[in-house]
Amino acid sequence: MRRGVGPLMLCLALVAAFLTACSGGDDDTVRLRVLAGPDLAVLEPLLGELKDETGVDLRLYHRADAETKAPDRDRYDLAWLSSDHYLRLTDKDAVRGLQRTATMTSPVVIGLKPDVARELRARVPGSRLTWADIADAAATGTVRFGMADPRHAGSGLAALVGVATAAAGTGAALRPEDVSCDRLRGFRSGQALTADTGPALVDTYVDHQDEANALITYESDLLALNDSGRLDDRLEVIRPEDGMVLADFPLLLLNPAHRAAYDKVTRWLRRDSVQRQIMRQTVRRPVNTTVTRDARLREPVGNALFYPDQPAVVETLLADYGDPDRRTTSQVVFLLDFSGSMRGARMAALREAFAGLSGADPSASGKFTRFYRGERLTVVRFGGRVLEQTTVTVTGPKDLTALADTVARGGYGDATAVWSALDHGYRTAARELAADPDRSVSLVLMTDGENNAGLSYAEFVRRHKTLDAAVRAAVPTYPVHFGEADAEELRRAAARTGGRMVEAAGSSLSEAFKEIRGCH
Repeated sequence: MRRGVGPLMLCLALVAAFLTACSGGDDDTVRLRVLAGPDLAVLEPLLGELKDETGVDLRLYHRADAETKAPDRDRYDLAWLSSDHYLRLTDKDAVRGLQRTATMTSPVVIGLKPDVARELRARVPGSRLTWADIADAAATGTVRFGMADPRHAGSGLAALVGVATAAAGTGAALRPEDVSCDRLRGFRSGQALTADTGPALVDTYVDHQDEANALITYESDLLALNDSGRLDDRLEVIRPEDGMVLADFPLLLLNPAHRAAYDKVTRWLRRDSVQRQIMRQTVRRPVNTTVTRDARLREPVGNALFYPDQPAVVETLLADYGDPDRRTTSQVVFLLDFSGSMRGARMAALREAFAGLSGADPSASGKFTRFYRGERLTVVRFGGRVLEQTTVTVTGPKDLTALADTVARGGYGDATAVWSALDHGYRTAARELAADPDRSVSLVLMTDGENNAGLSYAEFVRRHKTLDAAVRAAVPTYPVHFGEADAEELRRAAARTGGRMVEAAGSSLSEAFKEIRGCH
């Protein structure tokens, strides 16, 4: 019995030594838990090679909310996101002081079905499309797009920032005053598909290609999708002339204890040879300028747009955009002075303003502020009393023609009942809200003279106080001061109702109406 123990123990020792030898450097492997956005899944095939060459084993844990919720530093060693813009803006403590390394780049662009791309290019001098052109086409129903939910997905938020920056027209990072009026309602009316993540959006589009003719997402997603064989029609990639927001897919060091391993990984990821592999695997642009770009990526990015640096801006954009799966109706009631003093040049200016809002204004601001499909519009002509009222829900040119006809008709009044007209507007708004409590309703009051008939301002205030509290809180008035109107009274009415007065005397009625389109 004792003689058998020696050989047995020797055999066991040899087996153990053999297994240890086979495991090689496994004992030296550093395993890191990585919080990853869904867009990083495409890099999984490269991680084995990274482990072999660096001794660092990255275990990716994909979460749909990785880019919008602070990373759990106790659970993860690294975070790998398409963008950390949102976290740096809204939760600075979550990312303050973190080492970050950009690993690749991709702009948020637009993919259009070929027939739609041809139609839109034919309308634009030089055929270089902009976000304004897309917003204009969305407002008319020509473009029906898919876009990831900006509340959850980096690509959706980047698209929202891009189009809002273009709408502001400043060329700089968005400020709170740039988003005090919602210029994206026409753009938003064209959204037909959405999803919580970029990859899920691509799958949704593939499954519903008959419901949308455009896709707004990362350039890399569109190029990969075009090569996938999953499309009925390949999408033409449009890089908007007025700029794009770039994602740089940063790798963040959450646990400083793993700094040495992090440095190994980032050095490996930024090697020219690896950057070429990443480019082939993901169709994203290399961060190294020494790497020759794939032919599909040689189109310059052009104007890279700045991300907002104030949390209030993003909060307002997200609140305005709301839930992409849920459609709400917006209604504007225009109370237009048709007293005798409006004859001639003033009435011509009013009709020109309405023509511009109906699509005749070719400027970028005109394309962002035009009437849009699904919007409910009421025009009330008044003199010493209400002369005519027309309401349409925009479905096409015929509805806009009906509004234009109302504004074009004569029938001027011999007095100016400003406060009676505004009281009529609030009664109209109350009925509309009773029929649809989720509707957004605002009033625009345009007058060129002082009140000389009907209710006094004091009586209007008394009547306004008797309205349901929900109506008073929800319906602002935006007076447009023109001609000899009493600016102080109009300003008081705006302040009382939560709106603001717009001055048309120094510019034009067209610019005044555009200024208050979509105001809160």
